[in-house]
Amino acid sequence: MNARSLRERGVIPAFPVYLFDVDGTLVDSACDICGAIQEVLHSRARADVSDAFLRRYIGRHLIDLFLDLGYQAESIDEMVVHYRRVYLAREHSMTRRYDGVVEMMAALPGRKSTATTKGTPTTRSVLEKFGLLPYFDHVQGTDGFPAKPEPNVIYASLDVFGAKPSECLFVGDSAADMEAGRRAGVKTCAVLYGYGEREDLLKWSPDYVIERPGDLAPNRLHLSASEGLLA
Repeated sequence: MNARSLRERGVIPAFPVYLFDVDGTLVDSACDICGAIQEVLHSRARADVSDAFLRRYIGRHLIDLFLDLGYQAESIDEMVVHYRRVYLAREHSMTRRYDGVVEMMAALPGRKSTATTKGTPTTRSVLEKFGLLPYFDHVQGTDGFPAKPEPNVIYASLDVFGAKPSECLFVGDSAADMEAGRRAGVKTCAVLYGYGEREDLLKWSPDYVIERPGDLAPNRLHLSASEGLLA
């Protein structure tokens, strides 16, 4: 049975290459990320921003957040440096791996890499801490090039693998992930257990939509992106 007929039946085929967002897809890191941002904001006498608001920016560059909060561009570099220092000092103490992620990674065939807004060293550290590093053939963060929704981080992993976009499934929880995947020409899988709003994800017509990590295993039923129902 070919990939097209599998999709028509609501079944996810196997892919030669899988790329994963990290925050909200592999690990629930919102408490550490939002806590670090709040510390930066509090240092500037700002206590009016809710964690719920901050969660909507997870997966996007901090520059977008700070600009939307009204900070001037010339002050943002210092704020980003402050955030990174605080975030690392927290040592991911409030982060947890999503249930079913290890089983998902063990069941998936093909080569695997990351496509995250985190830098590569931080990404590698997170994967190692939560027992996920052995499942990856490559670790790719956003290192000196534009962040998602720009597709650069996806291209970087494809270049390492020498893979075509048509061979790749990109899995993420945000609208920025879905947009980056579309712009890169890869297949996309939206996860509904992360931080993204369902409606924002579905606007990008992802090829697959899953409610839990185990749904990604090849030949498992997935949700209909158009109807939000089991296919």
